[in-house]
Amino acid sequence: MSTYSTIVEWLNEATTASSEYDKVEQLTKVRDLILRAEANQLDNFLDEMLAFQTDRSIEVRKFVVAFIEEACKKDKDIIPKIMINVLTLIHDPSVHVQKRVIQASSTIYRCALALIAESGQSNNDLQSLWNKLTNLKALIIDLVDSDNDGIRTHTVKFLETIILLQSYPDADAPKKPNDFSLEDIPLTLKVIRRRKLEEEANVVFDLLVKFHGSSHISSNNLMTCMGSLTNIAKSRPQYMGKVVAALETLHTNLPPTLFKTQVSSVRKHLKIQLLSLLKHPASVDFHGNITTLLTDLGATCNEVMKAYPSPEDLRKRMSMKRTQEIISNNGTGAPPKKMKIETTPVQEENSQPSTESTLDSMEAWILSRLTPQIAAELVAVSLTKLPEVMPPLFSATYTPIAAAGTPQQIKHVARLLATQISTAGLGTGQIELNKKQIQKIISEKPDEDEYEEGEERKIKTVITAKEEPASIPVPVPAPPPIKITKPLTHKPHRIMSLKLTEVVKPLSSYAQKDQMVKAVVRILESEKVARLGGVNKQRLKLITTLASTFNDTVKEAVLEYLLADLRSRIDIALSWLYTEYSFIQGFAKIPVVMEGRNVEQGYNHLICSLANSIIRNTDIKDKDSLMSKLYLEAPHLTEDAIDILKDFASREISGLNILQTLVLKRPPRQLLYLNTLLMITGHEVVEIRDKAISLILELFHKSDLRNIIEEYAVFYLGFLKLPQPPDVIFGADKGRPLSTETWTEEAAKVCLYLYLALVALNEELIHELAIVYVQTTADVKRVILRLLETPVKEMEMNSPSILKLVEECPKGAETLVTRVIHILTEKRPPSAELVERVRTLYNTRVSDIRFLIPVLNGLTKKEVIAALPKLIKLNPNVVKEVFNRLLGYNSDNSSSPLTPAELLIALHNIDSTKCELKVVIKATSLCMAERAVYTQEVLAIVMQNLMEMTPLPTLLMRTVIQSLSLYPKLIGFVMNVLQRLILKQVWRQKKVWEGFIKCCQRTKPQSFQVLLQLPAEQLADVFDASPDLRPALLEHIVTFTDMQRSHIPQPVMDILYGQNTQFTSFNAVKAEPMSPPDLTIDMES
Repeated sequence: MSTYSTIVEWLNEATTASSEYDKVEQLTKVRDLILRAEANQLDNFLDEMLAFQTDRSIEVRKFVVAFIEEACKKDKDIIPKIMINVLTLIHDPSVHVQKRVIQASSTIYRCALALIAESGQSNNDLQSLWNKLTNLKALIIDLVDSDNDGIRTHTVKFLETIILLQSYPDADAPKKPNDFSLEDIPLTLKVIRRRKLEEEANVVFDLLVKFHGSSHISSNNLMTCMGSLTNIAKSRPQYMGKVVAALETLHTNLPPTLFKTQVSSVRKHLKIQLLSLLKHPASVDFHGNITTLLTDLGATCNEVMKAYPSPEDLRKRMSMKRTQEIISNNGTGAPPKKMKIETTPVQEENSQPSTESTLDSMEAWILSRLTPQIAAELVAVSLTKLPEVMPPLFSATYTPIAAAGTPQQIKHVARLLATQISTAGLGTGQIELNKKQIQKIISEKPDEDEYEEGEERKIKTVITAKEEPASIPVPVPAPPPIKITKPLTHKPHRIMSLKLTEVVKPLSSYAQKDQMVKAVVRILESEKVARLGGVNKQRLKLITTLASTFNDTVKEAVLEYLLADLRSRIDIALSWLYTEYSFIQGFAKIPVVMEGRNVEQGYNHLICSLANSIIRNTDIKDKDSLMSKLYLEAPHLTEDAIDILKDFASREISGLNILQTLVLKRPPRQLLYLNTLLMITGHEVVEIRDKAISLILELFHKSDLRNIIEEYAVFYLGFLKLPQPPDVIFGADKGRPLSTETWTEEAAKVCLYLYLALVALNEELIHELAIVYVQTTADVKRVILRLLETPVKEMEMNSPSILKLVEECPKGAETLVTRVIHILTEKRPPSAELVERVRTLYNTRVSDIRFLIPVLNGLTKKEVIAALPKLIKLNPNVVKEVFNRLLGYNSDNSSSPLTPAELLIALHNIDSTKCELKVVIKATSLCMAERAVYTQEVLAIVMQNLMEMTPLPTLLMRTVIQSLSLYPKLIGFVMNVLQRLILKQVWRQKKVWEGFIKCCQRTKPQSFQVLLQLPAEQLADVFDASPDLRPALLEHIVTFTDMQRSHIPQPVMDILYGQNTQFTSFNAVKAEPMSPPDLTIDMES
């Protein structure tokens, strides 16, 4: 078998495989063959492999993504062909597939850039490819805000790839094989420009740094982000400063959402990344920052010293740096291309200061002012803000100060303060510090009221005023030292009893409601604060209590808040639902303010509002998952909520999935949900109907639901017995708003869709169809016969139900039974059991010969020959089908009772009293038109057998002439036949004799030798019937020698020369009264 055939066979097996394991196994073999052994076959089978991206199996779709990735590495020229597939797969509903697409996109993007760079010139195809790549980048970058942690992780790695590919490499580092950077992109390429790509890389890097410093980032994302930034800094030293600054910011501002164990892991990972950066020669300018951070993270001196780069690397790096500075200062020699592109105008630097420059300037400003007196004041002021219990985050991150008071430690403290101030948005260039304000803040004693504020307030930075630009720092003299002789203590306050009625006035009703709503709104908008403070659960409980126990104004405010972003607040909505449900069931005591209210109505209003909001809001991305979560997790579904679901399911496939899940997981109301799903199986929209039927078939396998589903299908089938369609199959919810008074094809199909899907699973249901078929109208019967093919093809021929249907065929259902048998035997030979029952039914009840057609190949030769006169009288299309079955066209392994030669011979031997000769002629013509079967060898056998019969068949010579016209090479055989017919005295049968003469006339001059063998009387008869033969035969004889001419009888010569020789009239021709008098043998008739 060829490689092509092998791949086709494996693809077919993968298409028909029932399990995802088998599909992936077959596709793996195809992949290994076309990507490794037979790479030239990749283009031939690329589309077939990509077609599996729509498979239902997640594993198959993930395999397609992996195949695309490997194929791009193997042949970059296919990238324009697969970009549409990648853009489609990035929207896959499965998170696992999306993650695999993002992972593969790094390779695809790298190969695509290489392809564009290698092209060397721009064209429309490259521009289209770049546009698609840009769309892919935008889609993946947007996923950095995805709800899924794994997707965010893979997105970070993709951002790292973009930055590395779209930036210049380190000039000192050797280039790795298959590495790609901006240097590989030609300057003359118009599709993509180096400058624009580098700007985009810088924007993406800023986005990565921003994500790295976000407060809501998870531990996994954070560690991945740290790793990516470290890789970028080591591969692209121009980002080293920004990366170190980002890690410093992270060290002082760990996300508050991390647990204690996560904090430990993050700090350990940060330590590893810093040690890795310390080893890199490009970090020499930042060794002080890195070593200080490592010390804070608990790294020992030995660990730090081991991580230092070798002296040779440092000398080489410093030498290279000095060389570049000398070249830049002296103006001798052109600077490297990379440096030229990276250089930015001074104005841009001043307008957008980088992170490290901001931190450095702020650090320098603080360091010049951080005296022991100011440090003491900062500590004293901060003491009042300390909580009573040490926070877990502080205890997990605190490391004892190893070298307190040293210049390095003071500089590190200044760096930490600079990081905190910059994070708070108070960096250099943004705050203008006034000298008097600073002195006042430092010299003033903390007010006693500050000590009395809540103990849970966090420590705040003392510097909150404005700051002068770093370029012109304001000198601040050191304040006089403050002597602390005793610890700060709280002043005692005299407790006074207050009466609210004496100091406040009662609010109006409107003001009370207004204040109450505003208070509720403040609670609703405190989500971020509650999460940071670790009281999110308490806030959730508070909101649900307010919503369920307060008045309608508060309810509407909470509901409006939920509906504004239901995707992230669905948990609050469900909590509210459960609270309302607990009031209905008596699980919780109804508050006094709610006495007299209809709690059931409140619950119904809430769940319906949530459902309608999800359906009507077109901006919600996860509409299907939200609807599923609401209906599957709600404690109770009201009638109105179910009606909303019915309407949703009649328009959206996801609603059908919800109904099926409710059937399985809500047993008390199982029948209600099942009935709703069953009603949609007759929907007018094909996608909705097919999905509903497939879900019902899944439920059909559950034994407790099988009978209910069958009864419903039979119930709908029974509608076909009615004189007009019932109103129940019409309605807007079924896609047919207008009803009809007569049975149309569409109306009949509605009652058959579910039944026909079930009959293939339970063949006993076929008997119900036979009963209905007898009682329905002719139009409906035609619809039934057309739709039967698909389910019947899946049935077994020897099924007891099928055999019983044939054996007990209801009166009037013969056509239905015939159609069933016809479908069963269309591609398969009939079984002996089926043939026996059809034979019995035909002999006892059904006299229509068409009943035998499906089982012809199962009958005996004698039975088929006996049935032929009736069969060939049928419609020509039916006769053609009969011959196709007998000739074996419908089945590859069918065994016909008659060979093609025997069939044609049997047609010649049909008694003219049972069938007109014209009908037989048409039947023989149909046979001989099948040249693939009736070859010249088969026709020779037929003529040989017909010639040996006595008497000769009437249509013998017609068949001889027709065979000769189909196969002219039979001329020699035909001459032999004519000679043998002379011996059989063919002139005794008038019609055969006429055909003989016609054949001789058409086969001249080959037939002249046969004519000379005729007796003189018969030769004269030939010349009378065909006068043109005489001169032609005379011309032929003239060419004879005397010896040859002497062998011709004299009477024959006399006839040839036209002498008036008297012959006895030939009156002994056998009469054939049954042949029509106007029969002609002419083939053109």
